Amino acid sequence: MERKRKIRHFRDLEVYRRGFDAAMEIFQLTKRFPVEERYSLVDQIRRSSRSVCANLAEGWRKRRYPAVFKNKITDSMQEASETQCWLEFCFACHYIKQDVFDKLDNEYEQLIAMLNSMEINAEKFCF
Repeated sequence: MERKRKIRHFRDLEVYRRGFDAAMEIFQLTKRFPVEERYSLVDQIRRSSRSVCANLAEGWRKRRYPAVFKNKITDSMQEASETQCWLEFCFACHYIKQDVFDKLDNEYEQLIAMLNSMEINAEKFCF
């Protein structure tokens, strides 16, 4: 039987690691986008994808206050949804292919589901 390891830091959370990896993948993809998108699409999708992790990290430090923890988790879910929107623009503008869109969109759906579970089960994370 596999033992669950204790989560001591937000970096130990699978949702954080996956969100970080997805944000880094978006960073690498957007390096190839047209220069005219630098201050609109590129900045927006990089910001929202990184904010998924940033809000999760902030919430982790606020676990003493369940309402604040839940609020930051909700913020993280909102940023994940915003990232999905920007991914759709990337696809519609032909900056990414269907398979890349599908992979990242699905990853953000899974992240949202994981974050939603954290919010619903906040008592397991808060003290």
